[in-house]
Amino acid sequence: WRINIMSAEESAAKHEQESESVRKLFVEKLDVDAEVADILIAEGFTSLEEVAYVPMQEMLEIEAFDEDTVTELRTRAKDALLTMEIAREEKVEEVSQDLRDLEGVTPELLAKLADGGIHTRDDLADLAVDELVELSGLDEAAARALIIKAREHWFKD
Repeated sequence: WRINIMSAEESAAKHEQESESVRKLFVEKLDVDAEVADILIAEGFTSLEEVAYVPMQEMLEIEAFDEDTVTELRTRAKDALLTMEIAREEKVEEVSQDLRDLEGVTPELLAKLADGGIHTRDDLADLAVDELVELSGLDEAAARALIIKAREHWFKD
């Protein structure tokens, strides 16, 4: 558990920063203006997945949206997710076989490593523990163990 205590001002600033990040995502990926993005945020939408897959009826309850608008937003969100997945798969394809075969490297981790520009076992071995933690979301012990595993071939005859 981790409890993060912050002042009201810090909380408001964090909320605004998160809202701005989601707003930028919606404007860029859904090709909508800031007003539509703000409506989605105000209604509690925080990801493209939510826009794409929340029940149609739930989105129709938003006063500002009619059925055509909801259908178009859902289509754009699904298209954006598909495009992002294809791009992610292409990055993963660039990863060397020695990194793919490394014990402890899951497909999800492989995608995160590829997104971070890590394409070979040596790229992984060159990372510091804190870099891998930040990049992958692994805890420190798991990151340390994975880096040690990646470095093993450096010390073999």
